[in-house]
Amino acid sequence: MLAETGALAETGDPARPYVLLDSQGIVAVPVMAFFAELRACARPAATIRSYGMDLLRWWRFLSGWGIAWDRATPVDARDFARWMQIAPKPVRAHWRRRASGEVQPVRSVRSAASVPNPVTGRAAPGHLYSVSTRAHCETVLRSFYAFHLEESTGPIINPFPAARERRPLPVEAGTPSRLSTGGRYRPSVPHRLPRRIPDDRFNELFAALRHNRDRALLAFWVSNGARASELLTSRQRDALPGEQLLGVIRKGTRAYQQLPSSPDAFVWLRLYQEEAWRAGVPRGAHEALWWTLRRPFRPLGYHAARAMLNRVNELLGSNWTLHDLRHTAAYRMARDPELALTDVQWVLGHAHLTTTQIYLPAGRDEIVEAVRAHHERQTRQAQLPSTSAAGYRPESLNDLFGGHL
Repeated sequence: MLAETGALAETGDPARPYVLLDSQGIVAVPVMAFFAELRACARPAATIRSYGMDLLRWWRFLSGWGIAWDRATPVDARDFARWMQIAPKPVRAHWRRRASGEVQPVRSVRSAASVPNPVTGRAAPGHLYSVSTRAHCETVLRSFYAFHLEESTGPIINPFPAARERRPLPVEAGTPSRLSTGGRYRPSVPHRLPRRIPDDRFNELFAALRHNRDRALLAFWVSNGARASELLTSRQRDALPGEQLLGVIRKGTRAYQQLPSSPDAFVWLRLYQEEAWRAGVPRGAHEALWWTLRRPFRPLGYHAARAMLNRVNELLGSNWTLHDLRHTAAYRMARDPELALTDVQWVLGHAHLTTTQIYLPAGRDEIVEAVRAHHERQTRQAQLPSTSAAGYRPESLNDLFGGHL
């Protein structure tokens, strides 16, 4: 396991939200230049943080082997890709444990296999890096070195090369070759079905909530399909119960959009607001809509909202995520024959209709039930007595004997 040297520090400056610190605590200038390019391309701070975590992992790998970032070769990139396949993810202790100095045990590689959850049927995040994480990391590092290659500030060869040229089978003469646009060390990410929550499971999840704030949050997430972070950007002026609209700031474009929501969500919101205002939560059109439940009152953040759902998961023995609520809302809308798919695309904020179409196929639970029903029909069919002679079609015998068989 690599030593956790360096850090990705938040600056609080909107023009430079994050900086990467190396093992000596010095700001990595090449990464800072790359972040400046991303910011100039209107990439949000969340994207820069995601890229920074991948670059921090690469910086630690290079520091462990004593390799400078501009001296890395494709061999080093290949070793890094192999390392990510077998390296356990670092365990980050809770902030209370870090404050007390408690040591977190190291995970064993042998315990990497994750057992599917008995409630959701989905395996929890394993102890190894997932395929999607490895693919994202390879793409980020390849883009990082491509940027410095264009600026003539890095190595003359990108350590993370594009995939090798793939030639089709010689079926026809003169067939042009096909060049893959992916990275050579980028793993293939399997296609996954939408992670929707079945109606009965959602009712159990909703009933396990203890506060009206949490009930209002889930009611909005499952009705308007907003991302978890988007819903938390709403202000008190953005809730319009008379029109059943709630304004949010979109994650990618940062555009303001009013989303239609269910009447039940506004009922729970009103109950929560009455409790919050009596408790002393700031009241005003420009104030945040969602607040913590305990003093000192602070606007509710993403990690606090996820902790709320995790507490309910521990009670139910499940492992639902906040993004599952968005998938559930998208699945319900996309499967409604009276709702146009382009309308669903607008509500979800998808740039392409093909992204919305992934919610059209049946979900895992529906597929399982359909296959079970198929097996039951096959069993009943096998138990029925045969009424026709072997080798003759039943309709032919009915024509011959006048339908008396």
